Amino acid sequence: MPNYRYQIRSSAGQVQVGTLSAENAASAATILRNQGAHVLSLSAVTGGIDTNGLMNKLKELNAGKPTQKHILDFTTQLAVMIRAGINLRAALEGIADQTTHVGFKKVLQQIRNDVEGGKQFSDAIGRHPKLFGPLYVNMVRASEMSGSFSKMLDRIAAYINQQMETKKMVVGAAIYPAIIGGLAVCVTVFLLTFVLPKFAGVFKGKEEILPWATKFLLALSAFMVHYWYLVLAGVAVIGGALFAFTKTEVGSFWVDKLKLSIPIIRTMFRSLYISRSLQTMGQLINAGVPMLDTLAITGEISGNQLFKGLWKKVHHNVKQGKKITQPLQQGKVLPTAVTQMIAAGEESGKLGEVLDEIAGFYQRQLKDQIKAVTGMIEPIMIILMGSVVGFIAMAIILPIFKMSQVVK
Repeated sequence: MPNYRYQIRSSAGQVQVGTLSAENAASAATILRNQGAHVLSLSAVTGGIDTNGLMNKLKELNAGKPTQKHILDFTTQLAVMIRAGINLRAALEGIADQTTHVGFKKVLQQIRNDVEGGKQFSDAIGRHPKLFGPLYVNMVRASEMSGSFSKMLDRIAAYINQQMETKKMVVGAAIYPAIIGGLAVCVTVFLLTFVLPKFAGVFKGKEEILPWATKFLLALSAFMVHYWYLVLAGVAVIGGALFAFTKTEVGSFWVDKLKLSIPIIRTMFRSLYISRSLQTMGQLINAGVPMLDTLAITGEISGNQLFKGLWKKVHHNVKQGKKITQPLQQGKVLPTAVTQMIAAGEESGKLGEVLDEIAGFYQRQLKDQIKAVTGMIEPIMIILMGSVVGFIAMAIILPIFKMSQVVK
């Protein structure tokens, strides 16, 4: 007998999926109804390759993972539909039908099924932590208790949009230096492997009159030409080791410490982490999330090990019944003025509003600092690139001048 895949709603209201054997689709539906279930879908399972499933899998792999843009669009659409009076299940079904990303469509269908099965929306999205982080889940859970679901979704969408804009600015600031740096490396390798070897024959037998720079570059050029595979292997090993080190707790700590120590970029990164931490904290407090949960989430989202350690200390103090400002003053990660404003907000009971204002200030400051850093890095990279190329050029030209004087 053929097999049929079904999706049903049980008498208890839970959505269930499975397969059964029956003579035909009508018999399969009758068996399910006799069990007191409401049939939602029923399809035959072929004995061969499931081409539709295979095509969907290929589409999902080609589309990649869902991004923050998908989450933002989903949150915005859901807020509009809820505000228009559409119930949550119908809104989820409508958004899922319109979604073209195969992977995200599957996630939305799972969330819809969970909601149909009686789960809270916060619990349904909590099953997908890679897409819906703790901030999203906790703010939704708080809105479910307060009854301000659509407004909370608008607030979450605004937060996600702000974080995406910040990330775009920081990545954009790093693109130009990366291009210039990559170009400098390519030019240097080209000169050492293609240009300098042509002069090796000219300088052969005249090593005593060559300056140290020329000797060094000729030796380096010869090594790169004859042992290029060792150079590539060495670069790969060193790069892989450094990458692996940055993924460890110690390596991550030192990288984060460097970001806050290098003169040119430390102010920019400090503004980034302060605005991200305080905006997250302010959003959660204004949403009514408990303070301990707020501090734990803020530490995880801060994006820097030093800031994460600071918020852990604050969490520990608050858990003991103390105020949040004492570890902030001792940590010296936040500026004194920020700590004083947080203390004033805590005393007045308007901490959420104060945090939003401070985060907004540092967000604006971050934009100005990104422009300043980009403007400073541009001439520095050009000078470095010019110095390297000039050094190689002088190492070639100087011995030619010396040789011409000897001939005279």
